Amino acid sequence: MSRSLPNGSLDIATLQKLYHAGTLRPTELVEALYERVAQCSVPNIWIHLLPREVVLAQANELEARWKSDKTGLPLYGIPYAIKDNIDVAGYPTTVACPEFRYVPTESATVVNRLNSSGALLIGKTNLDQFATGLVGTRSPYGISPNPFDSRFIPGRSSSGSAVAVSTGLVSFSLGTDTAGSGRVPAGFTNLVGLKPSKGLLSTKGVFPACRSLDCVSIFALTCADALTVFNVCRAPDPVDPFSRERPAYLPQKQHATTRPFRFAVPYREQLEFFGNGEYAALFSSAVERFEKLGGQKQEIDFGPFLETAKLLYQGPWVAERLAAIKDFFAEKPDALLPVTKRIIEAGVRFSAVDAYESYYQLQTYQQLVRTLWRTVDLLLLPTTGTIYTIAEVEADPVLLNTNLGYYTNFVNLLDLCAWAVPSGFLKNGLPMGITLMAPAFQDEYLGGLAAEFHHQSSSTMGP
Repeated sequence: MSRSLPNGSLDIATLQKLYHAGTLRPTELVEALYERVAQCSVPNIWIHLLPREVVLAQANELEARWKSDKTGLPLYGIPYAIKDNIDVAGYPTTVACPEFRYVPTESATVVNRLNSSGALLIGKTNLDQFATGLVGTRSPYGISPNPFDSRFIPGRSSSGSAVAVSTGLVSFSLGTDTAGSGRVPAGFTNLVGLKPSKGLLSTKGVFPACRSLDCVSIFALTCADALTVFNVCRAPDPVDPFSRERPAYLPQKQHATTRPFRFAVPYREQLEFFGNGEYAALFSSAVERFEKLGGQKQEIDFGPFLETAKLLYQGPWVAERLAAIKDFFAEKPDALLPVTKRIIEAGVRFSAVDAYESYYQLQTYQQLVRTLWRTVDLLLLPTTGTIYTIAEVEADPVLLNTNLGYYTNFVNLLDLCAWAVPSGFLKNGLPMGITLMAPAFQDEYLGGLAAEFHHQSSSTMGP
């Protein structure tokens, strides 16, 4: 493995180059990866690791197809992982609740598309129970600590997926993102995190948190890798009622290094770093780098975004989380972890009147934010305002989780797409990230800017 993969890199471009040169085969990669998994010092990444012989058999089949036809396999031999709220036929889905465990007979649409493209599924990863949280400490399968410093949280609910990529066990992974779970772990583990526009990636076969808001997200080492996976997974799905396409009448912005762009940042007094001066300094540096890339900065009122964010956990969208598991919750409420139960059971207090009143509020905020996009191309924010230790989160799990959602909780309610990218390191070696946001269906445009920023600001991928 070390002879074939310089620095152990698993980015897609490196693996494809080795495969085309004939210096590496998928079966060899699988053998090496399972050795890595066995030797990995970061615990509790996996809830279900597929048997080595099963993945090897799939790799052998791919090699046979590759000999006769090298087309039609854009992810040939690329290893990946998925969050354990995404179905794989014949393997259990737990959503990090053992008593809820079920074995699906069909795989999720996104899994089928990845496998058909030649990708190799390695396993299913740990998560905050029922995808409720941004911290990574809410799982009966244990905490998977931050690979850069085990005292710190990895961010979740999709943290197992992020950690699997950051520790070099897979090339990319799928998570889900309702409130920031596809962005916060990326920021904490030095990865790219793509939260696509709602509906562009099918959620068929994904157990819901808030079904009307859920997105399948992508963790990758580079923006190019994330976009490759996005394009493989992206397609209308007639069996997913929330599936949608970019409207034909809506033009896709084109990014070019020669074209100036306009980006918004909150007024200085609205930026919140929760006492973390290093995060504040790194964000200021990121803003300066965007200006050097040709960006024209505009300060805006962040208030409507913050008010929207409150609706997610303080409004009736909590009832949607309860709706996803209402029968199970009624029968086995104590099967949930105390903090998860506390959050989800709050859904019972909201009435239909509350739901409509909150919906009207949301429409008002959406209208206010809509005017912003007439003057700017994107919104630039810290992915989070700070990071916490596992001990700090366990001492105050709800408040600190809320803090981590300061820059994330409004995104799906306002129908935005987002790219989280690495933006430097703290003095203690922990990574910090920033996030680019824009209206739905500008995923590729944002990806171009994110890639340019990442290329010019970072010489590292993952660990």
